[in-house]
Amino acid sequence: MSLLHLSLPAAEPERIAIFLAELMGGRALPFPPFPDSWIAFGVRDDGTAVEVYPLTHRLTAGEKQVICTVGEEDKAPSPVHLALASSLSHEAILAKAEEQNWLARLCNRGPFECVEIWLENRLLIEVLDPEMQESYRTGMTMKNWERMFGLSG
Repeated sequence: MSLLHLSLPAAEPERIAIFLAELMGGRALPFPPFPDSWIAFGVRDDGTAVEVYPLTHRLTAGEKQVICTVGEEDKAPSPVHLALASSLSHEAILAKAEEQNWLARLCNRGPFECVEIWLENRLLIEVLDPEMQESYRTGMTMKNWERMFGLSG
């Protein structure tokens, strides 16, 4: 099983989608199903994507399928975050975040390291360069998780 896509809220959806697409080596395009929304595709063009909606948008269960409603802007911190694999070096990732004037730093999460970026200085993404991805895949396993936290499996 693999994560195929997810959605994130942003004050500037186009700007965020372009930034994410650059990290993923792909392209950002408008997302016509929902107004003023964008989508960032990954380099492999295999459906891996991040949809970016304005802070005013909410997905709700419509009668037959999901619908997008527009309401009050929500700038509250969120528990939602995303880890992205990038072909860029961690230096290049940090530089791209600095160009946007967003908080970015190298972090050690225990089983892996990442570049922590706060999109719009409010929404967390973790970006892993190729070396970090390798340690992520070997460190973030069920067995290692159980061992790190003393859980029985």
